[in-house]
Amino acid sequence: MTAITLNLDSVIKLTREEFYRLCTENPDLKLERNVQGELIIMPPTGGETGRSNVNLILQVALWNEQTRAGEVFDSSTGFTLPNGADRSPDVSWVEKSRWDALSKEQRERFIPLCPDFVIEIMSPSDSLAKIQAKMTEYMANGCRLGWLFNRKQQEVEIYRLGREVEVLKSPQVLSGENVLSGFVINLQKIWS
Repeated sequence: MTAITLNLDSVIKLTREEFYRLCTENPDLKLERNVQGELIIMPPTGGETGRSNVNLILQVALWNEQTRAGEVFDSSTGFTLPNGADRSPDVSWVEKSRWDALSKEQRERFIPLCPDFVIEIMSPSDSLAKIQAKMTEYMANGCRLGWLFNRKQQEVEIYRLGREVEVLKSPQVLSGENVLSGFVINLQKIWS
């Protein structure tokens, strides 16, 4: 099953508050909204994608637990990007000072900023071009480092702020570089 995109512009333009309410009143749906205001209904992931996601988030969370450098979020967390899109990366991280600057109300709703670090994992039904566009959108909104995992091709696309995308074939480890300082992720379970 692939993601479904709905263009509701001719019927209604959802405000940020209305979109938030739509999501909270339909918790069984994973919804995103692109910068054009189109709703994207994301299907549940399959077992392999879910397994990979847990492995990646666990490693990021363990590093963050040791460093206390920020906050780690799962794929259920909504972020309202500066361009107005509402996105939910598979794994995301926000640097501590940026998180601490948010009010309690901002922390309870969709987080009104772009994460410093994101991971997206392609499901077999995902369109590579759409996920790449999403990664580019994160970078255009201030994300500093992003990893796009294409398990089918056993590739990782590395997105860095202000630099060309780098594609690696079956890397066994990746570095968090200067964004997640000292973090090295083991990818053996991702490719097996």
